[in-house]
Amino acid sequence: MKKILVPCDFSVTALEALKVANSIAEKSQGELLVVHAFELPLTYETAFGVQPYMFDPALLASIEERASENFQEIKRKVARKGVKMTFHTRHASVTVAITEFLQDHAIDLVVMGTNGASGITEALFGSNTEKIVRLAQVPVLAVRSTVDISKVKHIVVPNSLTPDQPQFIKKVKELQAFFKAKVHILLVNTPARFMSDAEAKKLLEEFAQQNKLTNFTLNFRNGRTEEAGILAFAEEIEADLVAMATHGRKGLAHLVSGSIAEDVVNHITCPIWTCNAKT
Repeated sequence: MKKILVPCDFSVTALEALKVANSIAEKSQGELLVVHAFELPLTYETAFGVQPYMFDPALLASIEERASENFQEIKRKVARKGVKMTFHTRHASVTVAITEFLQDHAIDLVVMGTNGASGITEALFGSNTEKIVRLAQVPVLAVRSTVDISKVKHIVVPNSLTPDQPQFIKKVKELQAFFKAKVHILLVNTPARFMSDAEAKKLLEEFAQQNKLTNFTLNFRNGRTEEAGILAFAEEIEADLVAMATHGRKGLAHLVSGSIAEDVVNHITCPIWTCNAKT
């Protein structure tokens, strides 16, 4: 976690995410790249009425200057000695700006603040954090408030226990080592995917053995849905962090199948770390 990207709109949640990212960078001896994305309204050529200009240069310069001033202000508040912090602006939507930035830089981790999403907003649009979780090819840490990373000692890892996730498990182990934490492997029993206690125990034990897990617990819980089971278990053990794989579904596949990880991002209160299972 040497190069950490922090999307920043200067909101309270973005500031909380920046504080967490700063602590991680201090511990990993890494650096922070703070990105502010914004979209400008179109302006029109009055002589023709239908020719839009992409932006007003004066307005763009004014927004960038104000953003830079805001960054310097929050940098004074959260900067830690020895942590390099640079500021970047992008004229695009948050999702486009961050995905393009990730393509152009060797980022190890994205840290984002989130307020979640619910109801019709979640169904139609989702949150910016949810979209980045879906699209990013690097791990994403979503936080709602400042977290003392020295106190992250219990990590819940919900899992389907399939054998096709060696890279995800490798990254979970790296996360566990970074925080010096215990991992709690969780299998959620749902009406759609029901199994007996004996079957679940066998799967959990085989999974732990195959992946050579250390400092862990194995857990089996019932839930109306996988999301509900994860949220209930995280609350039950007072989890400090949830770590989940996501499959980055897009378009129709996402609309049909959705993503448990993205749903949990929108509703959980503790930080959640997600990683694309394919990377």
